[in-house]
Amino acid sequence: MTRSFAPSGDLSSPVVAVACVVAALSFGLLVLELVRARGRAPGAVGAAPARAALGTALTGALAVLGLLAAILRPVAVTSRGSLVGPKVVVLVDGSRSMDLPGVSGTRRESAERAVEELGKRADVRLSRYVFGEGAPLPADGQAGEGGGAAPAPGGSAGAATAPDRDAGAPAAASGSAAAPASPARGRPQRRSDLSAALEALARAADERPSAFVVVSDGRLDRPGPDDTAAATRAALEGLDVPVHTVAVATESVRDAGVRAVRTSGAAVAHQPLSLRIDIGCSGGLACDAVPVVARELREQGAPSTLATGTAHVEGGVGTVELGVTLDRAGTRILEVSIKAPDGDELPENDVRYITLDVARDRIRVLHVAGRPTYDVRALRMWLKADASVDVVAFFILRTPGDEVNASSDELALIPFPVDELFSVHLSSFDAVVLQDFDAAPYGLTKHLPALAQYVDKGGGLIMVGGPNAFVSGNYARTRLARVLPVDLDIGRAPKVDLGAFVPRITAAGRAAPVLAPLLALIGDEMPEMPGTNVVGDPLPGATVLMTHPTRTTASGAPMPVLSLGEHESGRTIALTLDGSHRLLFSAFASSSAGRAHGAFWDALLGWLMRDPRFEPAAIEPRGGCLAGEETALVLRPLAGQRGEARVTIARLGSGAVVKTLTAPIGEGGEPVELAAGRLEPGGYSATVEIVPEGAVGDGGDQKRATTRRDFACERGGDEWADPRPDVARLEEIARATGGASVLPSGAGSLSLPAATQVAAERHVAPLLPPWAWTLAAAAALGAHWIVRRRGGLA
Repeated sequence: MTRSFAPSGDLSSPVVAVACVVAALSFGLLVLELVRARGRAPGAVGAAPARAALGTALTGALAVLGLLAAILRPVAVTSRGSLVGPKVVVLVDGSRSMDLPGVSGTRRESAERAVEELGKRADVRLSRYVFGEGAPLPADGQAGEGGGAAPAPGGSAGAATAPDRDAGAPAAASGSAAAPASPARGRPQRRSDLSAALEALARAADERPSAFVVVSDGRLDRPGPDDTAAATRAALEGLDVPVHTVAVATESVRDAGVRAVRTSGAAVAHQPLSLRIDIGCSGGLACDAVPVVARELREQGAPSTLATGTAHVEGGVGTVELGVTLDRAGTRILEVSIKAPDGDELPENDVRYITLDVARDRIRVLHVAGRPTYDVRALRMWLKADASVDVVAFFILRTPGDEVNASSDELALIPFPVDELFSVHLSSFDAVVLQDFDAAPYGLTKHLPALAQYVDKGGGLIMVGGPNAFVSGNYARTRLARVLPVDLDIGRAPKVDLGAFVPRITAAGRAAPVLAPLLALIGDEMPEMPGTNVVGDPLPGATVLMTHPTRTTASGAPMPVLSLGEHESGRTIALTLDGSHRLLFSAFASSSAGRAHGAFWDALLGWLMRDPRFEPAAIEPRGGCLAGEETALVLRPLAGQRGEARVTIARLGSGAVVKTLTAPIGEGGEPVELAAGRLEPGGYSATVEIVPEGAVGDGGDQKRATTRRDFACERGGDEWADPRPDVARLEEIARATGGASVLPSGAGSLSLPAATQVAAERHVAPLLPPWAWTLAAAAALGAHWIVRRRGGLA
């Protein structure tokens, strides 16, 4: 219960104000009259002594007050109710930088202490949020009030406060504070976007906050360091409330780390790329020359060193530019690391990973053919006609048994650099096509191990059939045979089958995107082929798209005709036919105007180059990957596929499988999210295999077409790249909005808006009856009149 006084119980405020003004003017006229009377000459008629003037002034004042009281009739107001504290929103930084050392303990622990101090305030209603990426999240999953509302002095201890409408939680009991929600719980955020949090709360349709309290280390993504004040005011969108800040850290740890890695321009295969690497030293760590190295992670083996350099640090900052050249297109993971000086307390930011999507200026293809045939001619014409393909042809126009009656020097204008091509420049090609080619008679067998290693490192290889291909080309039991998708150990079976046949498209072939352009033109029926090379069973991991209608392998399975395979970082294709030209010029080809041949080879080459059009799905980690935290992979299958997605996560370098995931997919191509768990720092490859629904028999139990995405997990990420707290930015935010900036120990003493009383019962009683005020005014006027007369005033 509270007791207060009011000047009147029934008169409006304007009337009370007018009465007070008139009373003040009356007293002013009396004072003016006394001053004039005292200014007359001594002894003059009407001159009043000083004592009489004082008595006149006092009685006049009493008379004026008595008349004013008689008009207003003051009252006493007794009310019962409670004080409702103002709504104060506490925004706690939830980014990973809060796990770094702060004022005392980690910055997150300092934030908890600051929230606890604010929670002790019983005169405010606290709504706590964690900000990071996008809109803020209620702390501990709710936006309940921390302080509640205090009761009015003398009020009932059981009086409840009004609820905070936006909180969605019951109000706390008066005179108590709810336990503060810990801002440290939940998954750490990967950004620190204060502007987004202020914008979301300023636009909210519920009760507007009376003040904000931001608890952070100042290492914010937004607002930036250049326009902090203007950006903060813009985020509030006209909401004129103070933003107080609590700095949970004032000093940085002793650290040397990779602050940022930037690239100039797009990454193109075989083209130099400049990396700009920023190195920072803080916390008093002595830095001078810091060695820097850039490596590329490989699927197997140790990372490949691309460039090294030294960053010369001055004023805590150093920059070095390294030039690197990436030989392969697609997703590439680069590791940038430094050798930190002794005393580095944060080794997690000494190594950073960047993911580059390396494009191709032009696809470089090495076309090796054993003899001029219709099939060779058709493929070469298509390769030369495509402006995006840079083809180098190596054709055998004569065999060692040909009688030409001339020396080898007389048969060529210039010597062909065979050894240089296959040993030095092989890595510059994106794909190699071996078409009806036997390497043994021409001394190229010695280069087959290099060609196999080329595939292991990410190259593409297509072996096309003919009398001198596969087993007939003496490739069985060679190093190259192990990278092909089919087995070449066929025992005593014939090496070729010259019988005409129509290839049969498997269930995997009908579902694979790589054959979709061809099937769209010709349907499921292929033209008759003049024969095929004989091969064995598909090797583990291969995808069979076409099979022979009658011929089987030693295991009894249909013999593969078109197979896709992956070997370490590269891809290979085995096409046992030498009649694909019948898709270009034949009676069968007339129905598609010969376009089927280009569609067929464009898809095969595109799959070899990992063109997204021919991948069965796309997959990537949602929001990146941070080591030690839950990682989610987002899978986007192509529309029209239905079945099961099998995802294998393997470690780059060792190839060890760390996780195998499965998920059903629908025909609409809707994204599917898979929980990959907590991964260690380093590079990974996620391989997706789409198994069509009900795929059984006809190769349906074999491995399907796959797609792969490489990614890397960092221990600290961008939030730990620069561990220095930015107290100055927090101070500027507070100064721009009329708030205050304090340390965690001073959070409880912040000057927050006053509470508002909500009355439940109000009683008004006059101090005196009206006649008493009138009698007192008359007595005061009489006394004043007597004193005036005695003082000689008329």
